[in-house]
Amino acid sequence: MELTIQQYNLAIDKCKDIFKKKTTDYGTAWRILRTSSLTDQIFIKANRIRTIQQTGESKINEGVEEEFVGIINYCVMALIQLELKDDSRLEIDAQEAIQLYLDFVNKAKDLMVQKNHDYGEAWRDMRVSSLTDLILMKILRVKQIENNSGKTLISEGIDANYYDMLNYAVFALIHLDESS
Repeated sequence: MELTIQQYNLAIDKCKDIFKKKTTDYGTAWRILRTSSLTDQIFIKANRIRTIQQTGESKINEGVEEEFVGIINYCVMALIQLELKDDSRLEIDAQEAIQLYLDFVNKAKDLMVQKNHDYGEAWRDMRVSSLTDLILMKILRVKQIENNSGKTLISEGIDANYYDMLNYAVFALIHLDESS
């Protein structure tokens, strides 16, 4: 488990660095997006990964690793949007945005540690393509929940699905790093 936590932290550090730099460049322009739009952005990234995995080629100069980083960062943005749903500010201070980012990735890591214990690190025996498919399935679940105005009868809510997608994307980054 120690190795997993180290690898998890390294993957998140890469994502956090990109989030910080983009926040410096663009501010928090993403605050204008509804969570449904962020869900669609995650879908676009995951669908591109799947297309590259299936075809073995990419027409633009960004690989699947960058797309998994994008999924992680969009998941965090969506979690922040859910948290700040009653906060109408479009621009939030960079330090506040980064602190929120850290809060949510730490919650995601805590969840990962708990699930990883119960599942015995089963993700290590999974293929990256399976992690991609799980992310796509979670996106479809989120879209259905969004279409139902956030109501579920028995299922976890939208936030739980964002946490799972974030963690699946981290696992994919770890696999990709180990195979390079």
